[in-house]
Amino acid sequence: MNVITTNDALAEACTALRQCDFVAIDTEFMRESTYWPILCLIQAAGGETEVLIDPMADGIDLQPFFDLLADESVMKVFHAARQDLEIFYHKGEQLIPKPMFDSQIAAMALGLGDSIAYDNLVRMVLNRNVEKGARFTDWARRPLSDSQKGYALADVTHLRDMYPILRDRLDEQDRLSWVAEEMGILCNPATYALDPDEQWKRLKLRKTTPKWLAVLKASAAWREREAQTRDMPRQRVIKDEGLYELAHAAPTTPEQLVPLRSVPRG
Repeated sequence: MNVITTNDALAEACTALRQCDFVAIDTEFMRESTYWPILCLIQAAGGETEVLIDPMADGIDLQPFFDLLADESVMKVFHAARQDLEIFYHKGEQLIPKPMFDSQIAAMALGLGDSIAYDNLVRMVLNRNVEKGARFTDWARRPLSDSQKGYALADVTHLRDMYPILRDRLDEQDRLSWVAEEMGILCNPATYALDPDEQWKRLKLRKTTPKWLAVLKASAAWREREAQTRDMPRQRVIKDEGLYELAHAAPTTPEQLVPLRSVPRG
């Protein structure tokens, strides 16, 4: 089971995939210690073509893959696509794959459960068990083991096999239009823009007084910019509790920050 590490092999694989009516896609990434996700592996399966792409390989240019994502003649199939789309949006110059299909949303429309896990959906639709051994693994480490590669590829081969079944069931139940509407929301670029000035909306509002809210908004925007610039999780810049404490105290000088317990030093 080879992993694509060269531009020629990637171009050849993407050319083959663009001949398919649909392609199942997944990614493996890490972001425990960073703000921006580290893309470690791309999996794709369409027709008889099944590939693993190493985006960390020296000199690799992902443009052929981005061209596949942008090809509107090929349906892109994901499961729980939001984080994958966030990665492609920021790696591919605000690229949103179109058209696309999310099997998790399809499952919800079919009454198979809200936010159903991939392995559970595979079991329900295909009566297959998904190996979980490599789920919590270091995807940035090279070389990848055979177990890792097998696990990663299964994420798209089962998805490829499920898509026609889910699509046909949606068609039979006249729910394709509902799923298409949900896809429109998922494909909205605003979902992935990560505007610092909008990040206060993630927080639970403990007050709504103008001054408290103004400080909270400014603090949340500052945290987001720091996290993006320093490429670290926002909670490591300052925890939510620290933002609430800033909003309550509304300090106007550095000295007034000193007594605040939830505000990190330095």
